Amino acid sequence: MKKIPIGISGCLLGQNVRYDGGHKRDSYITGTLSEYFDFQAFCPEVEIGLGTPRPTIHLVKIDNAVRCVGIKDPEIDVTDRLRSHAEFQKELHADLCGYILKKGSPSCGMERVKVYVGVQAHKDGAGIYAQEMMRNNPLLPVEEEGRLGDPGLRENFIQRVYVLHRWKTMLEEGLTLSALTHFHARHKLIIMSHEDYRDLGQRIAGATKANLAQTAEQYILQLMTTLKKVASRKNHVNVLQHIQGYLKRYLSADDKAELCEVVENYRNGYVPLIVPLTLLKHHFRKSPDPYIEESYYLSPYPQELQLINQL
Repeated sequence: MKKIPIGISGCLLGQNVRYDGGHKRDSYITGTLSEYFDFQAFCPEVEIGLGTPRPTIHLVKIDNAVRCVGIKDPEIDVTDRLRSHAEFQKELHADLCGYILKKGSPSCGMERVKVYVGVQAHKDGAGIYAQEMMRNNPLLPVEEEGRLGDPGLRENFIQRVYVLHRWKTMLEEGLTLSALTHFHARHKLIIMSHEDYRDLGQRIAGATKANLAQTAEQYILQLMTTLKKVASRKNHVNVLQHIQGYLKRYLSADDKAELCEVVENYRNGYVPLIVPLTLLKHHFRKSPDPYIEESYYLSPYPQELQLINQL
């Protein structure tokens, strides 16, 4: 299977592009994720000509505006160059299905980057380049390498990557009313695990040949925004119980009792999500259902990623 294109801060791949000439190679990224993602490295500080090693920079608030300036030499101001570079790379970013940024970087940090007001630091900023890149690409799943250590955030990011990849594949094959409806149907249970799916369903129901392009654009923006919310245990339980309904005519009393017990154990946090999902897959192999078979909920990404083992 062709790997999915993902942007990444070059230092996380082991490139020696840090201000001190070093790197911040991440073994999970270069190991596990590299088997599925085609990483495309970016380092805006080097790319705008700062060099390696280079004087350190940070974010400061000057006259109510955040600027990226040198720590030792505040006359070095690279704010506009970083913004312009993100704009210059807009077409490159448009081909991506996700982006992993370096935590805390004044150029690449996604959030909670230190902004200095005088000598006081406030963790309420975003890297200048990253902020512009995210503004230009509202659909793009973006995460920081540090947050990928959290099982819920890691699963959420990778799930969004695969959803956007499937969306782009659908568009490449040709947008039609049928394709849009089919895409929504296959993702409905995933949407249910994050939020009520009815708003998105109503948007699809209102699609016509005349407004297809506009509806699709509005749909995917709303979908990717909805999926940013990490799926809750409560919502997963609702989806699991909904899926159980497709098996009610086929399960014995003992099988039903076992499935209900496993779902309840998941609700109480005694077992991870993979346990009820594995049992459901077992029953659907014996009693296939065309809708469930088409749905991405039971298999949203390669199981080798082991993303639901800790959820």
